[in-house]
Amino acid sequence: MSEPLTRTTLTATELDRRFGIAGLAQVLADKAGLPKVRVTAPQCSGEMHLHGAQVTSWEPAGVEEVIFLSQRASWAEGKAIRGGIPICFPWFRAKSDDPHAPAHGFVRTRIWRLESIEHNGDDITVSMSTESDADSHRWWAADFRVLQRVTFGSELKLEFTVSNTGASPFRFEEALHAYFRVGDARSVRIGGLDGVAYLDNTNSNSRKWQKGDVVMSSATDSAYINTQNSLRLLDPVLNRQVHIAKQNSRSTVIWNPWAEGAHALPDLGGDEWQRMICAEASNILEDAVELIPTADHTMTMTMLAGAL
Repeated sequence: MSEPLTRTTLTATELDRRFGIAGLAQVLADKAGLPKVRVTAPQCSGEMHLHGAQVTSWEPAGVEEVIFLSQRASWAEGKAIRGGIPICFPWFRAKSDDPHAPAHGFVRTRIWRLESIEHNGDDITVSMSTESDADSHRWWAADFRVLQRVTFGSELKLEFTVSNTGASPFRFEEALHAYFRVGDARSVRIGGLDGVAYLDNTNSNSRKWQKGDVVMSSATDSAYINTQNSLRLLDPVLNRQVHIAKQNSRSTVIWNPWAEGAHALPDLGGDEWQRMICAEASNILEDAVELIPTADHTMTMTMLAGAL
């Protein structure tokens, strides 16, 4: 089994020589010196890091930046990047049987392998992968391979594929933990979840029912279950709407730490909570996925941004 890419294997310069597309996609070093892919295509610009296969920017032509990234984000190897679209796998939040395990799993802090950069019409598709090894087996016994395939264009499409490469079935949770940049979280409305049951993690995961659009007025950590609905994120301050669709995802998470929660996060500025909302395609809690040997599971999240 091959080892995950580390700082000492291929440099950004070497990866750019192998995968870069002149004028459209370049591999260069991020603030930690680790490789990232910068897309500068006609339809959009964007960035995706080998650190966690994490998208940190998507700016469609004629539209302001859609993805939120904290000004205090950590770029240290092995640390999570605050903002962007982290990948939560193979568990969400804390690991139920191990309080010492990393929150939201371990793939978001790994250095992934760059598999390809493809030019398809006006779109650029970047693929990265990582797989089980001795380090992952410290936390989770399963043998797996995961692939993150991201298409940058007038839409942003993320396809997260989990493959069972072992001899035993396993059960996992997953989330594409998307941070959206907004004008003011207190004025945003999220449509598409009316009548859906959710578990309120700010209130001991009590089960509640959504009535109308989601509007936030305090710390929010809600897991909407058994729903495949698309979302409409309406932002009157930025005069923008973002349509968020998903496939093979049966739960949706909406999160904002609000002022009190933000002050407890050293990698989030004191007032930055006002400029972000997380809306996440996921399969968590009772919607966790069971995967038999040799099988694959792909969860997809697609977003399109435009004026109100």
